[in-house]
Amino acid sequence: MRISSSALIAETPFRFRIDRSGEMLVPGVIFASQSLLPETNLEPLLQQVANVATLPGIVEASYAMPDIHLGYGFPIGGVAATDVRDGGVISPGGVGFDISCGVRLLAADLDREDFVPVAATVMDGLSRRIPRGAGPGAVWSQVSRGELDKVMRAGARYVVERRGGSELDLDRCEDAGTFDDADTGAVSEQARARGMRQLGSLGSGNHFLEVQAVSEVFDEPVAKAFGLRVGQVCVMIHCGSRGLGHQICTDEVRAIERSMARHGVQVPDRQLACAPVDSAEGRRYLAAMSAAANYARANRQLLGSSASDVFEAVTGTGLELVYDISHNLARIERHEVDGHTLELCVHRKGATRALPPGHPDLPTDLADVGQPVLIPGSMGTSSYVLAGVRGGGAFHSTCHGAGRRLSRHQAARSVSPKALRDQLERQQGIQVRGASARGLAEEAPSAYKDVSEVVAVAEQAGLCRTVARLVPLGVVKG
Repeated sequence: MRISSSALIAETPFRFRIDRSGEMLVPGVIFASQSLLPETNLEPLLQQVANVATLPGIVEASYAMPDIHLGYGFPIGGVAATDVRDGGVISPGGVGFDISCGVRLLAADLDREDFVPVAATVMDGLSRRIPRGAGPGAVWSQVSRGELDKVMRAGARYVVERRGGSELDLDRCEDAGTFDDADTGAVSEQARARGMRQLGSLGSGNHFLEVQAVSEVFDEPVAKAFGLRVGQVCVMIHCGSRGLGHQICTDEVRAIERSMARHGVQVPDRQLACAPVDSAEGRRYLAAMSAAANYARANRQLLGSSASDVFEAVTGTGLELVYDISHNLARIERHEVDGHTLELCVHRKGATRALPPGHPDLPTDLADVGQPVLIPGSMGTSSYVLAGVRGGGAFHSTCHGAGRRLSRHQAARSVSPKALRDQLERQQGIQVRGASARGLAEEAPSAYKDVSEVVAVAEQAGLCRTVARLVPLGVVKG
């Protein structure tokens, strides 16, 4: 089954379809604009969307968000739900290697004009306190094996209980900080060893801690409910489960790939290795993935707490959590499909859950406005806060960021690190800390799509609504 660019049918200016063909069980649906679709290498993207549509038990459609780009098996920006009761499968490729990679947004009771005079001092403090890079080094550097198990079982809740925090840190975190059904027995010794050295660290690549200011509010009542106002200083943290999550994915892909013949499962791409959700392999992956999700939430809690300490020391005001949400996760959820309520395994890889107003999983103070959706831009560009909407499609899902358009190698060759740093610091006034020359170039804004257009398309497609725009003041790069 080969998919060509001619298979893409425009249903609206913001929604495109790939009709069922070959082994596809459902159509493909891509939320995009003509300008967001890549001019080159479009066919491999369409092929990945179509390949996902062949997964056993998939329902409704194989979806792709406006920030779609090539990934491992699934496209990044892919959403797919399988029917647990009808042979539905779970695929590690539908979550990715950085399990529960996500975004945490914190707000200070501080205006931009008051921050600017102390910006360099704050950024220097953050640079000292926030561990980063590909190797070991962490806020909680001496975590024991027993403590690691508790982190993997209870996530941010254990960190709040053990090292301090507030109830707001849990109320405003997805799943109140703890993802259920984690089983530490499903986590390998190699994954544990990596996790013990990195708890409370950014990592590398596109991970960052950014100090921002709210530059524009589009929905005043919702922004107020979220705790945001124009001119307010915020901190956005983007990171995940570090080496622990990567090792879990590596381990489970191998185990699931070996089990496929026994389950009679065939896929068009070995990177889509999968197992029935209710099989031993499926349950084991869910248990290990849940442990990594809890680690990721604990990781962001520790980093947020460290950032708050720096702000408190320099400015006299700390940080309060706005929200924390993952964008690489598979969840068991109930959704209505063709008039029937089904138990589904919803894969979101580079896609963000966007619960609508009134959803029972929302904290009570957000029930009337919907879930905050946190969309980081590329370095030096705007980021956005969105909200879930009633009737939002793709199983209450939307975009997760700008979406890469150049590979890291292409980006590094296309820009001078010195010129980029000069542009960010001298021309835009953004304080940059911790980035190597190559790491800076790999994450150049030109390597990504226009996040403002991605957000606009997601809203026009009915997936979410825009609440606020934030602009960068300083960044600590992984």
